Amino acid sequence: MQPTDAQQKPMFTLITGGSVYAPEPLGRRDILIAGRVIARIAERIDLPAEFKPVVIRAKGKTIVPGLVDLHVHLLGGGGEAGPWSRTPEITLSKITRAGVTTVVGLLGTDDVSRRPETLLAKAMQLDQEGISAYIYSGSYQLPLATITGSLRKDIALIPKVVGVGEVAVSDHRSSQPSFEELCRIAAEARIGGMLGGKAGLVHLHMGAGPRRLDPVIRMVRETEIPIGQFLPTHLNRTQTLMEHAVEFAKMGGNIDITASGQNLHFHPTSVEAIQMALEAGVTIDQITLSSDSNGSMPIFDAKGNVTKLGVGDIQCLFDDWRMLLKAGLSLEDSLKIVTANPARRVGLFESKGSLEVGKDADLLILNRELGIDSVLARGRLMVDRGRALLKGTFEE
Repeated sequence: MQPTDAQQKPMFTLITGGSVYAPEPLGRRDILIAGRVIARIAERIDLPAEFKPVVIRAKGKTIVPGLVDLHVHLLGGGGEAGPWSRTPEITLSKITRAGVTTVVGLLGTDDVSRRPETLLAKAMQLDQEGISAYIYSGSYQLPLATITGSLRKDIALIPKVVGVGEVAVSDHRSSQPSFEELCRIAAEARIGGMLGGKAGLVHLHMGAGPRRLDPVIRMVRETEIPIGQFLPTHLNRTQTLMEHAVEFAKMGGNIDITASGQNLHFHPTSVEAIQMALEAGVTIDQITLSSDSNGSMPIFDAKGNVTKLGVGDIQCLFDDWRMLLKAGLSLEDSLKIVTANPARRVGLFESKGSLEVGKDADLLILNRELGIDSVLARGRLMVDRGRALLKGTFEE
């Protein structure tokens, strides 16, 4: 039986004495959570005894927003080397132990054995299990795999659909879409977003092909679709692609970097790519970092044959965030890249991405070494002292 809200979380939770980054530094603060939302943030909060809050003492610890991962293969990905190479679905505790409280799921190369209806059901499952999950309609391929038969209707009418993605460009695995086809997809996403009050994001998988971002830049220059509608990803796949990404960002575009983790064939690394962008004058608000979790990590030879296969790990998002700190990025700026910025890209900033009164109580309590001590998602304690308290329905 599915647990009720009353069984899932206490009425009030009070977190005391932590150093809060929202992501901007607020200093030492208490945080009162009422149900699923943040009710108050203040230097000191004293509640009447009848409130009977659960108290979490965070003195000496750092409190930050839960991470927002806008690129996760919730159903798994891959399949480029045959059915045996299909990667597995992600599990709830894998997500929460990595400090992620909001995910956006997508399909990749395989829209034959995985479909958007199944992706939607997986997002609904994760939502019922305790975190927030959304999806993109479509996949690498054209014609687009949709739920209603229309991208515009998917985005406008299905609450969990925030855009289209990941549509493959400059990649040998794509459908080699024409310029006109890409324009039509972007227009459909934009109108669907307008009708549904959504971001209508056009999330583009960038391959290592020689055209790089040329098709995207051409859409910006030759159509009326604003540059902010597009979010290309995997931009640190090659040095030349990253250089082109910097040009795109200096035009006003937003860029998504893939966390290095096991992507050892990505050059530059995520940290190097972000440093490269910032040194070139790209603002911190234009940059997001995502995990590509549970996607396959194939390496191809010159003839297009798979020579090695790995699988993405959502933990690399948190790990790469810590590497940004070691590289000299401030705590506030590094947090923006994995919290506020991705929440804005997918149109969820009203409830996600920062610690503010009225927003969902998605937060991490970090220890002195900035490792994960506790994770709360929508006010519910999911991870305590590094241990997952709640697991997915069928996790062991």
